[in-house]
Amino acid sequence: MDSQNDHNSPHDNTNAAASPVPTNVVGLDKTFTDPLWRISVRLRPVEVDLLRTEPLRRLHFVAHGGASTISTLQSYSRLEHTLGVLALVAHFRPEDELLRVAALLHDIGHLPLSHTFEGVSGLDHHAIGLDLLQADPVHTVLKKHGISAAAVVAALGERSSSPLRNRSGLLSLDHLDSYVRSGRAAGLLDTGPAVLLDGLELRDAAVSADRATAACLVGLICAEARLHTSWDNVGPVSVVRRLAGRLLDSAAVAPARLARMTDPELWSTFDSFAGTRTESAMLRYELHRLKVVVGAAPEESSGWDFSLRKIYTSAPLVDGRRIELSAPELANQLDALQLLPTTFSIWWS
Repeated sequence: MDSQNDHNSPHDNTNAAASPVPTNVVGLDKTFTDPLWRISVRLRPVEVDLLRTEPLRRLHFVAHGGASTISTLQSYSRLEHTLGVLALVAHFRPEDELLRVAALLHDIGHLPLSHTFEGVSGLDHHAIGLDLLQADPVHTVLKKHGISAAAVVAALGERSSSPLRNRSGLLSLDHLDSYVRSGRAAGLLDTGPAVLLDGLELRDAAVSADRATAACLVGLICAEARLHTSWDNVGPVSVVRRLAGRLLDSAAVAPARLARMTDPELWSTFDSFAGTRTESAMLRYELHRLKVVVGAAPEESSGWDFSLRKIYTSAPLVDGRRIELSAPELANQLDALQLLPTTFSIWWS
């Protein structure tokens, strides 16, 4: 029978509203299912309201991978990562409302292209995020639901020892999601995330893993460090920082305005300013011409120097104990990351 004439056909829904998909990110269905971890989160009213604020919506237009999104397939958004962290909190601490809210808000201060502009003109995404927490619209939403903005600030502040941000150098839920999500995008995730979850638990403010799961995580941590020190990250990041410097030096854009741009707004600004237009186009369409070497550039090149701010090496506990005690061979792999180069010379061929 022709389905167009079959009144019992599932396609005959002219009087029904279209239903949102499980990965809908504005809380229409009140349940969000993270596509990486396969965790379904029953969203609370405060979480729905926060997802509809500008600071959270903006993160959907900021690449988690920063400038390396130009040279790799690390194209997922900062909001995708944020919801992944919420899913992890909902899995490990489902009744901890403050921690769930903090998970949603932990990255709202991020600059365009995420970490790419950290330190430029003193910009710090942690400080910006803490300011946004105490301003509208976020403050109003928190107050409406009886949640103290000061308590959220404390959970995310420099002195925090929560599973989102601890000062011990141990693996947090924030970095756990980053490593696994990045590994998935790079095709390096050999173990299903749901299987990884079975080997993980929270010990106070740190992620603890069984030995096999810890070995998988250390592999992903090492892969992420190699990405950060690769041509794919160093080259694009160094160029974009140079372009931003020209905008700021010329007063074409104020630091506060740069900090709140989305990625599309940033590229549009580069294209509209004479001092950045040409090199911005080169970066996007002639990226293969960019040369990156460790140490000094050849004398005949006209280039610039660049140094990475840090390499992330936060380690999980292994069976509840520090990794250097319970799995020294894995600790040695992480220690070796300190030998990776962090100072480079870059030029256009």
